[in-house]
Amino acid sequence: MVSYDKLWKKLIDCKMKKKDLKNAAGVGSTTMSKLTNNEPVSMSVMIKICLALQCNIGEIMDVVL
Repeated sequence: MVSYDKLWKKLIDCKMKKKDLKNAAGVGSTTMSKLTNNEPVSMSVMIKICLALQCNIGEIMDVVL
């Protein structure tokens, strides 16, 4: 299982909304829905988000054991 709680905190810090992230990273609404529901997304999507937010993957997600 994954958690994107760090991503939502990062968006708050960057004063961005989910819609802003969707546009900046160029991801679809299905992907945003998966992120919202803590469902896995592809590594290519995570890289797009990292590039859009200028961060590393560990700053926006956790693997929950």
